[in-house]
Amino acid sequence: MSDKTATPASSVLDRVLVLEMVRVTEAAAISASKLIGRGDEKAADAAAVEAMRKAFDELYMDGTVVIGEGERDEAPMLFIGEKVGGAPGKGPKIDIALDPLEGTTITAKAGPNALAVLAAAEEGCLLNAPDVYMDKLAVGPGYPEDIIDLAKTPTENVKAVAAAKGVEPNEIIVCVLDRPRHADLIAELRELGCGIQLIPDGDVAGVIAVTDPETTIDLYMGQGGAPEGVLAAAALRCVGGQFNGRLVFRNESEKARARKWGIEDLGRIYKLDDLAKGDCIFAATGVTDGSLLKGVKRLKGGRMTTESVVMRASSGTVRWVRGEHHSS
Repeated sequence: MSDKTATPASSVLDRVLVLEMVRVTEAAAISASKLIGRGDEKAADAAAVEAMRKAFDELYMDGTVVIGEGERDEAPMLFIGEKVGGAPGKGPKIDIALDPLEGTTITAKAGPNALAVLAAAEEGCLLNAPDVYMDKLAVGPGYPEDIIDLAKTPTENVKAVAAAKGVEPNEIIVCVLDRPRHADLIAELRELGCGIQLIPDGDVAGVIAVTDPETTIDLYMGQGGAPEGVLAAAALRCVGGQFNGRLVFRNESEKARARKWGIEDLGRIYKLDDLAKGDCIFAATGVTDGSLLKGVKRLKGGRMTTESVVMRASSGTVRWVRGEHHSS
């Protein structure tokens, strides 16, 4: 019942570049970690942004940011359309989706699951998602195709996954972002008797959690940022799983922003391959301890340790990377 199909390897995304992407997320995480618990979201984000930009410039590639810092943020941005990499016009053309600090509030408050995260693919393979909300629905690998469907109710989706898993609906655990907008969703899941893991922030880690049996999370549901949806989809492309996303517009300005990026069907339900297709790389480094990765640890003598994960769709390879660094 595996839903992971073979993805052709890309000569553009060579093996060297796959591992170099970890250096980029490590740099952002280390810089952001200096601001853990300091109560300054903007300063933490700015530190991660500048470190990530500098690390990109050391790579031999002609990169373009297709998903960058959100337009709602007032922090310094790696903006959509910005060129990154040390070989403009010469190196391989690569589209980048990134969040230098996924969980700015988490970092400021020293909470769990803050990450530095990015996805990379050949030009044109990542959806240029506007900075609006997205309804998200995700399940891990090993289920029949189209087991989840955003057109159906949360109850119907839980029952479908429960039946495929061979358990009762009240044995399903759903991860949901802890927000007032999810009150009705949470009430519906409670009525079913589901376990609900509420997370304060960091829905990229929340979506990826469905792929790891050790988290015991079966489904991810709820609204979060659309750019983060593309990042999570890139990760699922590498390790398997299913994802549905549908853009949510609060006003005409947000609809106009979507059309600016070429999105005409505003009610479309996007699946995994619509958001991230072809060969792609996903890399993340923990800033604070979380369900996916340990955070940056500062040791005696100016030493630091990091924990990262890097995945590639064509090989299905997942590498866990523990780094030790010395401050200069």
